[in-house]
Amino acid sequence: MMSKLAGKTAWVTGAGSGIGRAIAVAFAAEGAKVVLTGRRKEPLEETAALAGGDAHILPLDLTDAAAVTAAAKTVAETFGGPDILVNNAGTNLPRRYLHQLTPEAIRTLVDGNLTAPFQTSVAVLPAMKAKGGGLIIQIASMAGKNVSFLSGPGYTAAKTGFVALSQAINQENGIHNIRSCCICPGEVATPILLNRPEPVPQEDVERLLQPEDLAAMALFVATMPARVNITEMLVQPTYMRLLAPNARKVAALP
Repeated sequence: MMSKLAGKTAWVTGAGSGIGRAIAVAFAAEGAKVVLTGRRKEPLEETAALAGGDAHILPLDLTDAAAVTAAAKTVAETFGGPDILVNNAGTNLPRRYLHQLTPEAIRTLVDGNLTAPFQTSVAVLPAMKAKGGGLIIQIASMAGKNVSFLSGPGYTAAKTGFVALSQAINQENGIHNIRSCCICPGEVATPILLNRPEPVPQEDVERLLQPEDLAAMALFVATMPARVNITEMLVQPTYMRLLAPNARKVAALP
């Protein structure tokens, strides 16, 4: 029985941990050649070992436009892809509110959460057009759909732009058989939680979405027929911990 992604090349950013690592491992298990990108070589090597098979590391600063262009060329010429780009890399800061933000912090948030996936998306379009199509999976956030205090304004603004970018890609490139799916998760148990101003209690971490949940969603999108474009997916933990106190009050009403 043939693997679902046999013959496909997937370029996964933020592949050194969390959601990116889980997606890379899941895609490799289905026969994809995976190219793993992140800033640090060692975590990428750990992911490659977990993925096994045809996994390759490509360390990269995704905010460096020239480096992204060169990396896209390498993915196309050396690895024959990408058939799939997974834009997963992102960042947040503990000091994330307007009165705390410095110009440098604003650049970090916008570059890491919008400029980087914008650059990689644009960089792969020529190769995807030449191949007759392709898929970009954008791992955004529910912060891109709703404004809240939790994520902070810099992250929220960047992720909102990220969601819009995905829609624009579809509008311009559906004629080239190129699809973009924006997956917007609520809270996920990944290392980015360590940047929260207030730590998430361990009993709540276990009830959050897990990286493998997002990997299953990405795999579902990646295995749809080319005629099918799932443009957006929203997912929340069943137990929404920040709303739970009010939900309990409602449940107690006569």
